[in-house]
Amino acid sequence: MDFIRTDGRNQDFIENCRLLDMDLDRRVGKKIKRDQYRKYNQLDEIQEAIVVYEDHKAIGGGAIRRYDDENIELKRVFVQTEYQGQGVGSRLVSLLIEWAAELGCKRMILETGELLAESCAVYKKLGFEIIPNYGPYVNMPESLCMAKEL
Repeated sequence: MDFIRTDGRNQDFIENCRLLDMDLDRRVGKKIKRDQYRKYNQLDEIQEAIVVYEDHKAIGGGAIRRYDDENIELKRVFVQTEYQGQGVGSRLVSLLIEWAAELGCKRMILETGELLAESCAVYKKLGFEIIPNYGPYVNMPESLCMAKEL
C-alpha cells in the first residue's frame, strides 16, 4: 500500500472526495441537510493531500488545510468501503498528523458527526478529543468537532 502526498488538484483525490460525498449521502443524507456543508468542503484551497493506493488503484485519501495561525483542519478523509476496518484510515490520518507537525502546526481540528461512529472511533483512538463546535459548525448541532495537540 502506498500513501502519496499531493494536493487538492489531484484527480484521484477529487474522485475520492466524490465517493466520500456519495457515501455520506447514503449514510446520513436522510437525517442531515448535507447541502449546508458543501461550501466548507471545497478542494481549491487544499495544498496538502494524501491519496492511498493499492496495486496502483486509488482506495482512499484525506487532506489538511490551514485554518488559522495555530490550527490546521483535517478534511475529506475517506477510505473506500472494501478497505475499511483494515487500519488504512488510521494510518492515513496518522500521516496527515505527521505532515501537519512538519508544517509547524500546533493543533489539528476536525468536524465529523456522531452518526459516523467508525470515524469518531478512529479519531479518538488517535488522541482527538471532543471540543465545542468551531467556526461554521457552531450552529450545526449534528456536527461533532474534535482536536488534537500536535
